[in-house]
Amino acid sequence: MACGLLTKGRGLDCNRISGGVKYIYFSVYDQIDSFAYDSTNELEIDTIDFGGNVIYKYTMPLGVASVTDTIVGSTENGTIYYTPTVNVILNRLTKEDQNEIKLLAATKVRIFAQLNEQLSNGHDVIIALGMENGLNLNAGTMDSGAAFGDRNGYTLTFDGMEPLPFAMLEDYTTTPFDNAGFINEGSPFPTTS
Repeated sequence: MACGLLTKGRGLDCNRISGGVKYIYFSVYDQIDSFAYDSTNELEIDTIDFGGNVIYKYTMPLGVASVTDTIVGSTENGTIYYTPTVNVILNRLTKEDQNEIKLLAATKVRIFAQLNEQLSNGHDVIIALGMENGLNLNAGTMDSGAAFGDRNGYTLTFDGMEPLPFAMLEDYTTTPFDNAGFINEGSPFPTTS
């Protein structure tokens, strides 16, 4: 990577966008056989081989899930890295979710977040987190709530450390993950848990 070379400026965007996350997709870290960044954009992924493994889709309640990628730099040491964080809220405590959360806590994952933000063609933006080093479930709570109107459910926080900011997936054709460069032979893709 060249040092000190900017490639363009940025004007004021005249379009309005929506924040938040529609869906979170979990894949087991070591079950993705390979992936590649676009040759002209190192922050767009255009090829993924899922190796016939299941990708688990979680539908998010409106206005509760978020993704943050924090830039961590040290001028003194000449270093920079990124700490992706994914916050997930699931309503209602269930024994099935208890078991899945226990498994998520024991598994390094890669996460794909389908945002409410849309491209000019109406397709949702999908970002990929933990592609190099994975993410872990390192914090969370299981809450009953106190009052009748309180939420009862789970708050989960996945985080990691990456050499690059999160990447965006190349735009899909009709439905998410149907890109020509995305391969997942022999397995459903994605599966709702």
